[in-house]
Amino acid sequence: MPETARLLDFLESMRRIRFFEEEVARLRAAGDVVGSVHLCDGQEAIYVGACAALDLTRDAVFPTYRGHGWTLACGAPPYPLFAELLGRESGINGGRGGSAYLTAPDHGMYGENSIVGAGAPIAAGAALAATFDGSGRVAVAAFGDGAMNQGAVHEAMNFAAVRRLPVIFLVENNLYSELTPISAMARVDTLFRRAAPYGMPGARIDGNDPRAVERAVAEAVQRAREGQGPVLLEAMTQRIVGHYIGDAQHYRPAGELDRARAEEPITRLLAVLKKAGVSETELETRSDRVRAEIAEASRRALADPLADPSTVLEHLHA
Repeated sequence: MPETARLLDFLESMRRIRFFEEEVARLRAAGDVVGSVHLCDGQEAIYVGACAALDLTRDAVFPTYRGHGWTLACGAPPYPLFAELLGRESGINGGRGGSAYLTAPDHGMYGENSIVGAGAPIAAGAALAATFDGSGRVAVAAFGDGAMNQGAVHEAMNFAAVRRLPVIFLVENNLYSELTPISAMARVDTLFRRAAPYGMPGARIDGNDPRAVERAVAEAVQRAREGQGPVLLEAMTQRIVGHYIGDAQHYRPAGELDRARAEEPITRLLAVLKKAGVSETELETRSDRVRAEIAEASRRALADPLADPSTVLEHLHA
């Protein structure tokens, strides 16, 4: 595929995530979506770039609770995702998962987790299974910078390194552990350096460039499939929304959000495409098409019936 066409595909995927999140914010403000919601505006390049390097017919992604973007990047359609967040029977999990617990295994996304860092040992388990089932599966554990201080993450990295498991630990470093700067949480805030004591490679990458993310993840995938074990990637980014809906972001210094908006992945990729000669008209036409897709998916989901509360105890496993 020509480079410009590929970049346009990346842009469309990132816009689909951005417009989805903007609509979720609107639905949450209107009271149609309830409960805690964590949006990913500004971090879309990580999901789109990583998924472009995976074979989602066999690979497995285990994101944190900020998982809408991962789910869409894995190929799940917006309509059943909206329905899930809205508690509709037509939701991708029958309205049972909501925003923080949705899963889309048919698309290679094996469930969000609201226990910080808990996806890392689960992903290591999926990678361990791959060493026995012959699938060639690579597992991706995605989590925030704050999760790097969780013991379970370090246990998972050590176990994966010792067993040379095909797993990629992908840190979405948006500079804040919830509301606290990572620089105040760790004496050494170059987190990829923590790979070395476990005997695995680590790298810091530009998390606002889907091409850079794709290249780094593709190299890690090849290494994992060849039996060389895990990799720790630290993708640098920033969110341009609060940690959660309702976060006033008073902790952010003056000017930081403006700088983040100037460097966020969609703004950057638009500049690259315009420089490559793509017209403003084409970019706007493509944007309008994706926005209309999201609006229609939301409208359909809102019109669907709510999930039947009498079935709430079904599909539970302990």
